[in-house]
Formats: sequence, structure tokens, C-alpha cells
Amino acid sequence: MSIKLNALFSDSYVDISQYRDQHFKGNRYEQEKLLKQSCTLYVGNLSFYTTEEQVHELFSKSGDVKRIIIGLDKVKKTACGFCFVEYYTRADAENAMRFINGTRLDDRIIRTDWDAGFKEGRQFGRGKSGGQQHNTSVKTSRSPRAFSCFPS
Repeated sequence: MSIKLNALFSDSYVDISQYRDQHFKGNRYEQEKLLKQSCTLYVGNLSFYTTEEQVHELFSKSGDVKRIIIGLDKVKKTACGFCFVEYYTRADAENAMRFINGTRLDDRIIRTDWDAGFKEGRQFGRGKSGGQQHNTSVKTSRSPRAFSCFPS
């Protein structure tokens, strides 16, 4: 398929974003391969008060949810604005990317992005305290990850 036709049929909600997990154990090719096969989504810009039940109610509209992992502050063990949603099938995860990304949950516009797969410990974010802070400098564009980590 030509590049022009490929671009025409491209689905930006399902395409792999440019974001890459800097803590991924492996090379870029391995990470890319996992992202293309993944049934796991990163969900950002959640309210700190959004519950697992609310996430499940919304994301189950696109398919059967296998599990939800709410991001936690490592010290306080409280929600810190992100989660991982794992589906049983790639097709259901793709539906969530198409139809749920950019929608409103708990009065916040949420962002979804492909994740290479949840590993224990990732629920604690990336900052020193394990939390994350909302990045007010991020515009309301289709930025795949609307968070920045606490400064190191």
C-alpha cells in the first residue's frame, strides 16, 4: 500500500504513539513489538477521586475488561491520576482507544495510550515519591501522556 493510502487508512486512535517508557527493560524494537500486540492501555488525567468501579463502568463499554490497576502514590497509597486497563483481546483495547480516548470521566478529559504490559511496581508512578503531577503546560492536544513526573 502506498504511503498516501496508508495515511488515509491510518487510525490515529489505534496507532502507536511516539511515547516510550524510559524504564522498559529491553530494546526499542522489543518495546515496539509488545505495544503492537498489547491488550493493555495506560489511562491518564484521571481525577485522584475516580474509583476503579467508575473506570470499569466506562471501559467495559468497549469490551470485556480483564483487570484495572489504579496508579498509587508509593508513600501515601492514594490514587495519583492514572491507571492501566487490561482487556482480554486486542480488538476490545482498540475499541477503547477509538471511542474512549478523549472522553470525560469524573469531569476530566482522559487520555489513553498503548502500554507494553503491566509489571508489578508500575502502579507507583515515576516520581521520587511514586506519584505524578498534572502537567499544566500540556495543551489539550492529543498528547498521549498528560502527566509529567515529579522533578528528579
